[in-house]
Amino acid sequence: MIRNYIKTAFRNLLKNKGFTAINVLGLALGLATCLLIVFYVFDELSFDRYNVNADRIYRINNDVKFGGNEGSYSESPAPTAAALKVDFPEIEQVTRFRQRGGNQVKKGNQNIQEDNMVYADPAIFSVFTLPMIDGKPATALKETHSVVISERIALKYFNSTSAVGKVLTFNDTALYKVTGVIKNIPKQSHFDFDFFISMPTLAESKEEAWFSNNFDTYILFRPGFDIKHFQAKLPMFLRKHAEPQLVSILHMTFDKLEQTGNYFRFSLIPLKKIHLESNTKYDMGSKGDIKIVYIFSAIAMFILLIACVNFMNLSTARSSNRAKEVGVRKVLGSPRKYLIAQFLTESIMVTLAGAIIALLIAWAFLHTFNQMSGKELTVTSQIMGWLLPVLAIFVVVVGCVAGSYPALFLSGFQPIEVLKGKLASGFKGGMLRSSLVVFQFAISIFLIIGTIVIYNQLKYIQSKDLGYNRDHVMIVQRVWTLGNKAKIFKQEIKQLAGVKSATLTGYLPTSGYNNNSSLFKDPVLDAKKALQSSIWNVDEDYIPTLGIKMAAGRNFSKDMSTDSTAIIINQAAVQLLGFSNPLNQNLYLPMDNMAKVMKRFHIIGVIKDFNFKSLRENVTPLVLFDSEDTGALSIRMSSADIPNLLAQVKNKWTSMSPGLQFDYSFMDQDYEKNYYAEQRVGKIAIAFTSLAIVIACLGLFGLAAYAAEQRTKEIGIRKVLGANISSIVGMLSKDFIKLVLIAIIIASPFAWWAMHTWLQGFAYRQNIQWWVVALAGLAAILIAFITISFQSIKAALTNPVKSLRSE
Repeated sequence: MIRNYIKTAFRNLLKNKGFTAINVLGLALGLATCLLIVFYVFDELSFDRYNVNADRIYRINNDVKFGGNEGSYSESPAPTAAALKVDFPEIEQVTRFRQRGGNQVKKGNQNIQEDNMVYADPAIFSVFTLPMIDGKPATALKETHSVVISERIALKYFNSTSAVGKVLTFNDTALYKVTGVIKNIPKQSHFDFDFFISMPTLAESKEEAWFSNNFDTYILFRPGFDIKHFQAKLPMFLRKHAEPQLVSILHMTFDKLEQTGNYFRFSLIPLKKIHLESNTKYDMGSKGDIKIVYIFSAIAMFILLIACVNFMNLSTARSSNRAKEVGVRKVLGSPRKYLIAQFLTESIMVTLAGAIIALLIAWAFLHTFNQMSGKELTVTSQIMGWLLPVLAIFVVVVGCVAGSYPALFLSGFQPIEVLKGKLASGFKGGMLRSSLVVFQFAISIFLIIGTIVIYNQLKYIQSKDLGYNRDHVMIVQRVWTLGNKAKIFKQEIKQLAGVKSATLTGYLPTSGYNNNSSLFKDPVLDAKKALQSSIWNVDEDYIPTLGIKMAAGRNFSKDMSTDSTAIIINQAAVQLLGFSNPLNQNLYLPMDNMAKVMKRFHIIGVIKDFNFKSLRENVTPLVLFDSEDTGALSIRMSSADIPNLLAQVKNKWTSMSPGLQFDYSFMDQDYEKNYYAEQRVGKIAIAFTSLAIVIACLGLFGLAAYAAEQRTKEIGIRKVLGANISSIVGMLSKDFIKLVLIAIIIASPFAWWAMHTWLQGFAYRQNIQWWVVALAGLAAILIAFITISFQSIKAALTNPVKSLRSE
């Protein structure tokens, strides 16, 4: 019996090849798109779950409001970890990271730049799941100048994973003994370090400074812990340990500090939420965004719904053509349950074919999707373990739902009524089909509006005047490796033809290089007279090289000996300080963690605000000091022959530092890297919106073909009576265009609200203009009309003799 159902279903599907192809292709495209997004979402949600104790690991965050600035930081004070371990028995273990930055590592006669380095406590292996290939986890990081390396680094420098006892040389001077080799950290980790340097090597790690935040602190709780109860005890913990220093520095308690509108608090974030939900500054590694996961999940759901709606629409539309077949089967004695089984079998077969093709499409385009999304997704056995059962359920559910109308509705008709032709057919009156067309076009219009808004915001980011000139600036990285030759290198570069100016500092708007501190109006510290600011060490060429504009005063000068205690502040700092005339005003900077030594600086200039952080944030206070920093050399180029100038710069570098790696970048490209996530979202949104429109048009094409087929004789009579092609096309198109107009009215407010919410994540953004909605609506109408017109014109051009010869 089942074989007969399948055979009959196969014949019926081949009989209507066009509609079968549209159904299968629409389902396949929708499901393939959904699968690719599911792979992406699954990867994002799997971050840090490789840790056996992931559910019990939390990170301490530091929430601070002081000196006019408010923010949440991933870093906490050095003594936090040890104090937590002593005070709270519910804590099983605590460990810290101290981000270090890169170093040159010697391999033979060559120095290779390695950036994935961090200081780590010995307890790291008790908190995180980092399997050790060689060495003992309990003792690996206890000694100073010891280092644990990843498997890839061991193979890179020693051609073997048995590297314990061997020595690595950093920056040609420091020797570090390898005490362990761990397996490569999974890609799904919020940190991805290759070098773990022993924390005892770092003198700063032993300091008892409660208001200097440089350490990422992680807690492993014991089983059965109560996180809410623990969080409630954190304020008293801070008062016990940090308040004595607060009283010594600012002469006030935490309660009085909060009365001034400032605060210093600890909070917790679960390990599994760090990658997607952490909104703190200075997070390790690249962060994801839970909003993007939600957006992609919604897109996947919408596209799959459009594909399923197409299938259901065409299935119900074609069902009336099967009415006589049902009548004949019933007359011949076929029970209703057999008719239901027959219709469901056909529907499930179409869904199964779509699912199989979808798997092949997803596999074929996985590499392309990886390039678009910046991922390295692979179809693993773990994914297939849940994917195949989910697909099987999808095939059955969608097949049964789409086949339910012909199966249940048509099988219930009395055969005599059906065979007399009393069953209504045609496009008109199909309320269900009309509703489904509105639904799928509403989704398409929603996606079109969203895509236009994302595209406009990305263009705005790329073209916005940031307050500095990022074009034609080459950045030579890590100039500090030249040692005392760094300044000589700068002077020689400035002499090259094609170089307009050059500045020596790592503090650049695109580098993420930052240092925060508090300055005060008076030498006697007062929280009400404090300025929490970014502090950058620059030279006298910094402002002209970056094209920053002066609002008042002057730039630093080599000829002014007093500039060693001079500072330049931005307009945001002036506003917070409340100076009507900031020039020659004094600010005081604590020179130690306990603020026992204060140094006076005088303001010589004010620069106009420029965006030195992401456009997601407002411009915050910035103070420039005339002080040496050799992090990088930024070169303002006037030459159009960039390859030739680059070769000259590289030759200068090589002549001064044979064996040292030469790394460079361009400031405009570095700027764009800060918005790769948004660019990826934009590209994916455009691709998937296009697919959604194609899938919706496939369904509309099928419905238009069906409507034209149902009205063949009507069209023939109209042509005989003198109707022209345009009137017939208009007649066939108007019902569909009405549905698209309804979809525009429904989708527009929802799309505006959703994208307005997304734009709130940017401090600098473009408002959604009326023309965005108008353009999306016009595009939807045009696309729908073109799709319908193909079938309408074909029907209008048909010879009326052919359609009326049976009359």
